[in-house]
Amino acid sequence: MLDFLNEANWWCLLLLLLIAFLLGWFLSRWSLKNKYQEKLDQCLREKEKLRNGKFQKANTTFTTTVPIDTNDTAKAITSGDTETKPEGDDEKPKLNFESFGKADASQKDDLKLISGVGPFIEKKLNSIGIYTFDQISRFTKEDIDTVTDLIQFFPGRIERDNWTAQAEKLKNK
Repeated sequence: MLDFLNEANWWCLLLLLLIAFLLGWFLSRWSLKNKYQEKLDQCLREKEKLRNGKFQKANTTFTTTVPIDTNDTAKAITSGDTETKPEGDDEKPKLNFESFGKADASQKDDLKLISGVGPFIEKKLNSIGIYTFDQISRFTKEDIDTVTDLIQFFPGRIERDNWTAQAEKLKNK
């Protein structure tokens, strides 16, 4: 009978240790999840602020000093107008469709067949009026530079992946 009680004690002790381990494990996961969830939420909020801050125009005011009477005293006048950039700084380059031709969405080729063009770049190309392999195959160096500026991603990708040669092969299929 003594051996049975001794063996039962060991099993109870093992069971208690297992329960303590599982309880500790669940509590630590729960507390760490809450701790890191707050940090993750904070990072996501900061990321969103940075993303939104990029696209908002600054509404700056400026102060001009203007003499207002004969004894040359000056008064600061605060204007609520925004400062403007000189013309031409924010203009995007224009594509020369005469060099490679125009196309519309009804003539659209699957540009993703070109190595280096994914769904994202295909949408960018379509948004600037490039829909066909024929158009891409007739790109000049100036056209490549303009398209690179307009899609604003992956500079040098067109030349590196040789889109013009790939488009030439694909348009003949």
